[in-house]
Amino acid sequence: DRLGRGTTTTRAGDLMLGYARRMLALSREARQALDQFQGRLSGQLVVGGSTIPGEYLLPALIGQFKAKYPDISISLLIGDSRQVMTWVEDGRAEVAVVGARPGPRTLISRELMPDELVVVLPADHPWAGRKSVTLADVRREPMIVREQGSGSREALEHALGQANADLTAFRVVGEMGSTQAIKQAVRSGVGIAIISKRAVDDECRARLLSSVKVKDLRVSRFFYLVTHRDRSRSPLAQAFVDFVESQLPERASK
Repeated sequence: DRLGRGTTTTRAGDLMLGYARRMLALSREARQALDQFQGRLSGQLVVGGSTIPGEYLLPALIGQFKAKYPDISISLLIGDSRQVMTWVEDGRAEVAVVGARPGPRTLISRELMPDELVVVLPADHPWAGRKSVTLADVRREPMIVREQGSGSREALEHALGQANADLTAFRVVGEMGSTQAIKQAVRSGVGIAIISKRAVDDECRARLLSSVKVKDLRVSRFFYLVTHRDRSRSPLAQAFVDFVESQLPERASK
């Protein structure tokens, strides 16, 4: 269909797109099955990752997996948890790691490892060097949060709910769509943030940022390994799932 100078797919085109994606996936799966039968593993795998696992966990795991199977190619798609789950649902990604428990019944999830969220501050903030602060302290500070749909945002809102609080009681000065943007904003003095400890370990060691725990608020969550419930996994996807689980002994199966 033409809309002004642009074009968009028709309803029939949208219908055929789904079939085309499945046909391409089946073709890749068939080639990989033949390679596996012949004693080798090759082909392409698309992995999805929400921001924290996508930027701080999956790259190292993909590197180790690629070293084990040098003939493969892996694409990593990064988005917020909700977006990544959609990619697994529609077949754009075969496997994903996200920071929020998947809701759709079409998806299967396994707990991989825990993640802790901490208050992140500029290195010269008055709280720098303290072991902990209170929730009342945090309420008085300007704060930056992740966007709706982010696993980090969901974990924060859940923890606040457990403490009979919500974000409306805080001085939220902005929402940002990536953890990297939040870290830069914190360094620039825009406000504090509550984000994954994994995301700021390097900056804290380099004394570019500082982190502190909230003594009366525990913000924790799990990372989840996600696959489609009804879609068969390619040999390459299954090998990657097995590899990830073997590298993370802290996991708890679901």
